[in-house]
Amino acid sequence: MSKMIAVAGKGGTGKTTVSAFLVRYLENTGHTPILVVDADPNYTLGEALGVEVEQTIGTMREEFFGERVKVPAGMSREALLERNMHATLHERKNYDLLVMGRQEGPGCYCYLNNILRKFTDTLAADYPWVVIDNEAGMEHLSRRNTRKIDLLLVVADHTIKGARAARRIVELADELELDVRDQALILNRAPEEIAPEVMEEIEKSGLRIFAQLPADEQVAEADAKGEPLVEISSDNPIIQRLDEAFKGWLKEAL
Repeated sequence: MSKMIAVAGKGGTGKTTVSAFLVRYLENTGHTPILVVDADPNYTLGEALGVEVEQTIGTMREEFFGERVKVPAGMSREALLERNMHATLHERKNYDLLVMGRQEGPGCYCYLNNILRKFTDTLAADYPWVVIDNEAGMEHLSRRNTRKIDLLLVVADHTIKGARAARRIVELADELELDVRDQALILNRAPEEIAPEVMEEIEKSGLRIFAQLPADEQVAEADAKGEPLVEISSDNPIIQRLDEAFKGWLKEAL
């Protein structure tokens, strides 16, 4: 049975950074192979992992939808679509990256999206670990709400607005009736002592603090330049804190 870890948060909170470092940790500790899914329309996880993204599910879907696709003899249209989906996988030694890309444009995508859900569900079952860098609205998780999410990590910055946004994500997960086994908060760019008013909002969300990360110039500079975050030295304080948190969770989860 595969373990699914979903990372969610508003844009700019650092969820892609957390996702990249999670993949790095799982890879370094031998928890492989991993299916890595970048489900944010503004996809940047490939950059953070040092993977050049050549095609996404979104572009493949548009091409399939917008053109008269010739189906080879002896092959169904569904089989051809699944073959094209497999071609979008960016394969690496210890993980495969699937980039969802932009959401669908005008037109009816029901047929394609039904096949897409079936494909991604079947694909995920073949990996012992699944990491999803999700958008704040958790659209792609809602489409797969029959699958259990072993850990939902909500990333927020150290502000009242950030803590309230995290609370809304938790409420949305409840509304979508997602099967979440464990959920926790990563507080990013936070001081050593959390402000009382921010802590009050965090407590309202019911989220425990998974990790409290400081602002870090090295990570911020690499992110701004589009450099692979996974190449940052392991003595970086953000990596050290996240690795410790991941290690503690895996000890309880396995």
